[in-house]
Amino acid sequence: MNDIAMQNAEMIEAGRLLFARPFVFVKGCVRIDDLPPMDRTEIAFAGRSNVGKSSLINALVGMTSLARTSNTPGRTQELNIFEAADAPLRIVDMPGYGFAQAPKPKVEAWTRLIHAYLTGRATLRRVYVLIDGRHGPRGNDISVMNELDKAAVSYQVVLTKGDKLLPRDLDKIIAMTKGAIAKRPAAHPDLIVTSSETKSGIEGLRAEVAALLAG
Repeated sequence: MNDIAMQNAEMIEAGRLLFARPFVFVKGCVRIDDLPPMDRTEIAFAGRSNVGKSSLINALVGMTSLARTSNTPGRTQELNIFEAADAPLRIVDMPGYGFAQAPKPKVEAWTRLIHAYLTGRATLRRVYVLIDGRHGPRGNDISVMNELDKAAVSYQVVLTKGDKLLPRDLDKIIAMTKGAIAKRPAAHPDLIVTSSETKSGIEGLRAEVAALLAG
């Protein structure tokens, strides 16, 4: 095994161990003042409503019902906080964006909350921007990436539902998405393709998070 392969194997094992701990739901925050103290590294998950955020978080931690899943768009209306008692990591599930049927005042409140969180949380190390692998980045996804670039918040694109496409079609989406982030200053250059159903890509995502903590 060469050095690079060994490092990759070490990060995969570190990721497995990190998420082998029992994570629990701590609280839902509707105001910045509700957030826990900035006492550990945070990662956040952002994405359009129904992109599969809750399913991905459940797959990441190896549980079936930590994050609530729903067929109703816009169910996540708070910053939902997940922690493990002995882990130096906090997971933040952000409200889904792009849900046009929500009342305008509620959408505006979510938008203010997200903006305040992204620009004022010193312990936030990375935002994982989830994009539906069947479609690639859309208008609202681009807007969120613009916001993250402006705020200089590191983010990485995760394509969800990668099992729903034929390989040649998925390759086209990957190429299109890489083109969309190629010159963005805060974007991580590597994409992660996942499926919450088949669990493909989950091991790699865990390894990425473990590498963040080790860095």
